[in-house]
Amino acid sequence: MRYTFTGKNISVTDDIKELAEKKLSRISKLVPDDTNVHITINKVRHQHKVEVSLMLHKRQIRAEVLAPEVNACFDSVVDVLEKQIVKYKGRLRERKRRNVATPEETNYVANEPETAETGELTIHRTKRFALKPMDAYDAVLEMELLDHSFFVFRSAVTDEVNVVYRRNDGDYGLIEPQ
Repeated sequence: MRYTFTGKNISVTDDIKELAEKKLSRISKLVPDDTNVHITINKVRHQHKVEVSLMLHKRQIRAEVLAPEVNACFDSVVDVLEKQIVKYKGRLRERKRRNVATPEETNYVANEPETAETGELTIHRTKRFALKPMDAYDAVLEMELLDHSFFVFRSAVTDEVNVVYRRNDGDYGLIEPQ
């Protein structure tokens, strides 16, 4: 794995780099050797915040932990990442198995509700609505009126489908397609 370190309000020393590489070696057997791992360490008041993100098969896996000590942060982050990677690889295996199945089996599997035992997601409800053209400001107002954490809308400027969302820090984000 290739590591990239970023420090905010803290200098990333060689000891911290060695600690990170030692702790993250636990997940190295689950990912390819050429995986890029970006580690951000932030000191917030008397807490340390560690964010680790990596790209795995065109999918970003990310974990963020806040703890009083950096060592505890890395322990927790590795646990979270390990669970996410194992879950994601299980989904890939299931998808490959379904692709090998006959069309009759595929229809049967698609109509059958998925159980929690397989680790798959279950869609309990489908909601359909018309996408109204609006700007991002109006979409944020609509999202706040509905008391949702995100809102999908069609941009009045580009006529593309966009998403506004509420970030953990209370600000808003906008996702635009390329």
